[in-house]
Amino acid sequence: MTQVDFQTRVGTVQRQHKAMSHGYTTEMRGDGLIVVKPKRAMRRGFPLRGLLVLVLGFFAFKGFMLASLGEVTYNERVAKLGNGTMVEQAGAWVMQTEPLTTFLAGFIEPLT
Repeated sequence: MTQVDFQTRVGTVQRQHKAMSHGYTTEMRGDGLIVVKPKRAMRRGFPLRGLLVLVLGFFAFKGFMLASLGEVTYNERVAKLGNGTMVEQAGAWVMQTEPLTTFLAGFIEPLT
């Protein structure tokens, strides 16, 4: 039983050491004891919120362009872009109007 207790304590110390390897903070409790606490590890993952802001910003940009140029001029420029190189054709496909862009342009147009 003593060996099992020892292994449990070693496992606890190793977990604490791993948690503290990301950084730690110290604070003094009310009784004067200094306690070391691990910092929370940075969350690593795909930034969904950033991607959403980027996509919404792009649609807002398209809406501003459509509202400022007018639908006829905007579509003429997109059609001209569609006759270019493959990169320009891809840009034309991305910049084509869709219901969300039209809605945003209708919302923005009275403001301009």
